[in-house]
Amino acid sequence: MTDISHTLRGNWNYPTAIWFGCGRIEELPSACKALGIQRPLLVTDKGLSQLPMVSQTIAHNQNRGIATGLFFDIKPNPNGTNIEAGVKHYRDDGHDGVIALGGGSALDAAKAIALMAGQQRPMWDFEDVGDNWLRVDSTGIAPIIAIPTTSGTGSEVGRASLIVNEKTHSKKIIFHPKMLPGIVIADPQLTVGLPTNITAATGMDALSHNLEAYCSPGFHPMAEGIALEGIRLIKEWLIIACEQPNNLEARSQMMIASTMGATAFQKGLGAMHALAHPLGAIYDAHHGLLNAILMPYVLLKNRAAINRKMQHLARYLELDGGDFDAVLSYIITLRHHIGIPNDLHSIGIDGSHIEEIATQAVHDPSAAGNPIQFTQPQYAALLHDAIHGKLD
Repeated sequence: MTDISHTLRGNWNYPTAIWFGCGRIEELPSACKALGIQRPLLVTDKGLSQLPMVSQTIAHNQNRGIATGLFFDIKPNPNGTNIEAGVKHYRDDGHDGVIALGGGSALDAAKAIALMAGQQRPMWDFEDVGDNWLRVDSTGIAPIIAIPTTSGTGSEVGRASLIVNEKTHSKKIIFHPKMLPGIVIADPQLTVGLPTNITAATGMDALSHNLEAYCSPGFHPMAEGIALEGIRLIKEWLIIACEQPNNLEARSQMMIASTMGATAFQKGLGAMHALAHPLGAIYDAHHGLLNAILMPYVLLKNRAAINRKMQHLARYLELDGGDFDAVLSYIITLRHHIGIPNDLHSIGIDGSHIEEIATQAVHDPSAAGNPIQFTQPQYAALLHDAIHGKLD
């Protein structure tokens, strides 16, 4: 396959300024200058902090006279303690902006640190409920540059962070419009080193965002159109990205599809995320992997409300059969092909917390976007099926 990654390059403003293309990480100093950042704090996770890409990223800035700090005390599902430690580091060292580098965990943590850098109230006062965001002192939010290193969460174009509240063992959405990064540097070369299992799980996370946005009821034709094309790109490129990890065109197209998913889901998400959030908080499991496993079970429970949309999607994807069953079969086959387990039990999740998780799912903000408003018993039944692999 011919590598045309050099042509997949552009500057977009949708929904924020995105500098897309291979090698664009070298433009980080220009991004700092554009946002008036002179002493940034680079926030990433512990695993990435040991890799050359982090030291090289910092070097890009240092070589241009931009002193750059480093913070990486972040769990795979970041919690309030992580954010407090990051804010202390930010304040103690006199930083004036945040560079968020990594997957969803690092990006979410970095955005929360940027939010809290100038606040006096507890972070939980800004949970995405009602008008809580109006409590934020918006002048205290630090400018943010987001640099994704996975293609899944799309957190680089989001205005919120998912943070675990250790006291309630639940994930909370912390929201403010100014948490949207000022500049995104989307460099697909940064995803080349991802292990195949992470490429698969994050790619399925991108699929879940696009698919749930597409299925969510409500009138938002722009989001729906973006979601449809995002799903098509994933169908064409995810397997290639897993099987040919150095294929920059596949990496580029998957990074685009990831950003598209997070742009589309302003229309809504659904039961996949309503369950994945408490499952991640309680079991500390990978968010994308949870969505990947839950996907067909949620689709089956939503079938009565999404049959017509699935017919349209099947035709758009040129699937044999052109109906709900064609989409379901495609997803199950895709999961098997890239090594996604069929059930939650395979990743160590048992039935000991079913009732608690189902209760949290009902109240999760993502539940409002599901095509059917499931009750607590319905979420419990769905979760039971997903644990035991009952796809019928």
